[in-house]
Amino acid sequence: MTPEVESDAAVPVTFDGLFGWLHPAAGRRGVVLCGTCGFEQMAAHRPWRSLAEGLAAAGCPTLRFDYPGEGDSADPEAGGILACVAAIRRAVQFLRATAGVSEIVLIGLRLGATFAALAAQVEAVEGLVLLAPVTTGRAYLREMRLRAQTIGRLPDGSVPSQEADSLTVGGFRMESVVLNELATLNLERLERAPARRALLLAPETRTLAARLETLGSTVATGPFPGLAALVGDPIFSDVPAADFARVIAFATAGAGDSGLTRSGTAVGALASPHLTGSGWEEEPVRFARGLFGIRCRPDRADANAPTIVFVSTGMSVHSGWGRQTTDLARRLAADGIGSFRFDQRGIGDSADRADGRKPLFAADGFADVISAVDEIAGTGGSILLVGGCSGAYAALHALCRDSRVDGALLLNLYCFDWDPDQDLDQVIRQTFGSASTYAALLKRGATWRRLIRGEIRIGAIAAVLARRGIDAAFRRMRRAIRPGPPGGSPARRIAALRRRGAEIRLLYSAGDPGLAALRRHLGRSPGKADRRLGAPVTVVPGVDHNFGSREAQARLAEALHDLLQAVQRSKATRSGTAVSAKPGRVLTLAGRT
Repeated sequence: MTPEVESDAAVPVTFDGLFGWLHPAAGRRGVVLCGTCGFEQMAAHRPWRSLAEGLAAAGCPTLRFDYPGEGDSADPEAGGILACVAAIRRAVQFLRATAGVSEIVLIGLRLGATFAALAAQVEAVEGLVLLAPVTTGRAYLREMRLRAQTIGRLPDGSVPSQEADSLTVGGFRMESVVLNELATLNLERLERAPARRALLLAPETRTLAARLETLGSTVATGPFPGLAALVGDPIFSDVPAADFARVIAFATAGAGDSGLTRSGTAVGALASPHLTGSGWEEEPVRFARGLFGIRCRPDRADANAPTIVFVSTGMSVHSGWGRQTTDLARRLAADGIGSFRFDQRGIGDSADRADGRKPLFAADGFADVISAVDEIAGTGGSILLVGGCSGAYAALHALCRDSRVDGALLLNLYCFDWDPDQDLDQVIRQTFGSASTYAALLKRGATWRRLIRGEIRIGAIAAVLARRGIDAAFRRMRRAIRPGPPGGSPARRIAALRRRGAEIRLLYSAGDPGLAALRRHLGRSPGKADRRLGAPVTVVPGVDHNFGSREAQARLAEALHDLLQAVQRSKATRSGTAVSAKPGRVLTLAGRT
């Protein structure tokens, strides 16, 4: 599928507390995309956008949106399945009113397909596309509990513990109310045909297709080979082109044409979108080179308050792993601190990179961060950067190049300078953990028992580690003859930042691979890196790489508060003003994480 509509043709919209994107077209048949939830939708975000672009290019005005409490939408008073189904109905009504369409097709993915079928029980639609729908909630919960064992493991390979009466998958938390609702969900109990025509693509279609046909729907079925690549992992998610082509063909079949001005006129009349909540107001922003972000402002203006720029981590969309960036931004606003969360090029709702590559550890990734700083500069307050892993890398390099930035909180900074001889996909996909990971595993009695029984392939592990050692040696030799990075060694750049008055805070999960680069460049002896940074390096035990748990987010909030206080002291010292003995308002950051 090659969309003919540019991504910037889409228009950000808000309605009834929901955030979404309207992809305009001139047809009389509109499409509402009902995404799945949580980690799966974070993985599918960019391919889902591609599907919307393809549908619009085929003539269907298309709306995609975030459910209540997900992405950039507001938090509902009462969440759960009913709130999501109600949101789909509001999306249908919004698209009818905005684009002037006379027919609606719902396209749902996984749990969103189930919500779409339920919404179509009461909202008349022309067609329904179910992509790997959740037929029973019990089966879905079993699957999610298995996925929770593989996503967000700790650096030593162990699985984080789950809290009672909830389930967390990839940082996304399902509370007991949602779990109870899912346990009773069953599409085979539908009482009426959700649509005259239906397309069902799934690994197994027989049972649900038979039920829909019994109710009176004409059902086309088929496999969904692109499912795993679509919802498996944000870093490696891919557009299932053949599957989406079939979806577009089904959605547009028999739609016909209409005038070319109807939907364009309605879109042009849309008011500037914004959302408000308790203590915060947000607006979407398009800025330099096709970048997209969300600016979050406190409801009480303070010209001297700092603004925090959140930099994309990995390939996660700007709402963050577990939606934690959105949540944190709004809590910061309640404490009087504004923020700007955005997608780097190649991520989420920003444009593609010119080279078509992933932005992780890109040599020019800092330029996107500086463009975000350009967008929010001039407010009068301090500017701070927050990023994790590859986002921390881009933030560090932007900090070194832009004197307007007063500090940065860097989580699990993997390296100070990316080695261009390394293959990014190979590094991410490496089969075995680091040598330190195996050292930690060997301390466990269960691991020794598996060794004795011959269940662990020592030879394979040794071969991999030996090969890595040889590769690392060759890379070190190549680095020795390659020109050094601008500003010199990491230690020199840190020293230059400190002379400038910038503050840096480093936060690591215990055992994270990035600690090796920290020790190599800033000092192996205890306290040496702390002295160079001017602040202790914080290593947090028992948390995953993305700081996805409540406890990890609490430690992040503490580190961010410390950084804000340090920047305030530094600026006061440089300006010669006295620092108040009474600290500023402490970040509450309580509630959902």
